[in-house]
Amino acid sequence: MHVRWGLAVTVQCQRRGADPGVSKQDIREQIWSYMEAHDVANFPRPVHHRIPNFKGSHLASQNIRGLDVFARAQEVKVDPDKPLEGVRLMALQSQKTLLVPTPRLKRGLFNRITPPPGATAAALRRCATSQGVRNFSVPVGLDSSVHVDLVVVGSVAVSEKGWRIGKGEGYADLEYAMMVSMGAVCEGTPVVTTVHDCQVLDFPEALLEDHDLTVDYILTPTRVIATGCERPKPVGITWSKISPEMLERIPVLRSLRERERRAGKDVSLWADLPHPAPLCTVVGPQLAPRPGLSVPGAASGRMGSPQQRSHAGQTQALRHRRL
Repeated sequence: MHVRWGLAVTVQCQRRGADPGVSKQDIREQIWSYMEAHDVANFPRPVHHRIPNFKGSHLASQNIRGLDVFARAQEVKVDPDKPLEGVRLMALQSQKTLLVPTPRLKRGLFNRITPPPGATAAALRRCATSQGVRNFSVPVGLDSSVHVDLVVVGSVAVSEKGWRIGKGEGYADLEYAMMVSMGAVCEGTPVVTTVHDCQVLDFPEALLEDHDLTVDYILTPTRVIATGCERPKPVGITWSKISPEMLERIPVLRSLRERERRAGKDVSLWADLPHPAPLCTVVGPQLAPRPGLSVPGAASGRMGSPQQRSHAGQTQALRHRRL
């Protein structure tokens, strides 16, 4: 059933590959809905707008033990998503340094998970949970010496070619770009994701952008897929895609921007770049308000034609676009 569904989505995407109506969100919605409808999803539910947890996530996580890149790794960065709890546990059990991003990057980039001395198996399991990540962590500053050997991220959809779609907020992509900026990862740092088998499907490469993170290994409850992905990973922070609002919300991003500015790099935000001036409206005498009449939209502060309001709305949306 999962395979038939995947093929159906693949055919749909291929047929509509040039259709601007096909988007990452189309694929997200189909996967979230399928997982809920076929009881593939696991707590927390509903899985919509999340990196979905799924039945068999711990089986998928256990497959990481068979990867040489995991065996060789000393420092492992694992996202805090629920389906990656098993991977975090494997890292702690293997006595690796476990780094977990801070929630929404509000308090820095990483926390290092530090189990109590002599931690039992049960204590390690607690440390791998979201509560344990909060209770047994130490912040890692930008000036700390960090060399991440392996990156593990959650996904909503992935292709066997290594292309990835997240939940749409862009944090995994931004975290990787920030690690590049810090010098914590390099071009050869492998990236792994765990998903349910139904989340592996083909979709057009045209949906990807330069800042999108790709994966080298896909772990499912039944498969280990080496993607051999040749698409380049992000080479740093694309500042022109960062909004002032995002910069305000993420203090560590401001620190990295200042560091790169001092190094002579272009750190212009989208709002700082020149853009075509918006169209102006010339109001002729026939549109001037007469006594007792009001101009449509005046009460709400909206002026200009519907086309101009649409253009302004698109411009505003671009300013607030996330990665």
